[in-house]
Amino acid sequence: MNEDKDQTVFKEDAVQSTESEQKKEKEKSSSTGMDKNVAGMLCYLAGFITGIIFLVIEKEDRFVRFHALQSIITFAIIFVASLVLTAVPIIGWLIGILLSPLSVILWIVLMVKAYQGKTFKLPIAGNMAEKQLDSMGK
Repeated sequence: MNEDKDQTVFKEDAVQSTESEQKKEKEKSSSTGMDKNVAGMLCYLAGFITGIIFLVIEKEDRFVRFHALQSIITFAIIFVASLVLTAVPIIGWLIGILLSPLSVILWIVLMVKAYQGKTFKLPIAGNMAEKQLDSMGK
């Protein structure tokens, strides 16, 4: 009889443990079904294109939506700057040549930080993304 009580307590502990594991797992994943950090990283994968995709499909998670908005803003600014610089002879071309490797480095840093689960906020684009998120109410 005493053994039955021990088994019952063990079962309750197992149920509580399973519920807490499910809660932790839910906190780790976004509404896309992926882990938040993976979804955040993928927001940067193809620049503003994947940013737009994740902004549309992610409905709940603020972390993923922030990275999607920051990706859209950052890579749209870089894209426009590249277009403008190619129209300016010599000086614009030289600046454009410097902008390319810096863009790749920024792209890698943003993906790594998002994968680490950090909300790495860029000075201009990050502030714009945060304000936009606040105005969206999510």
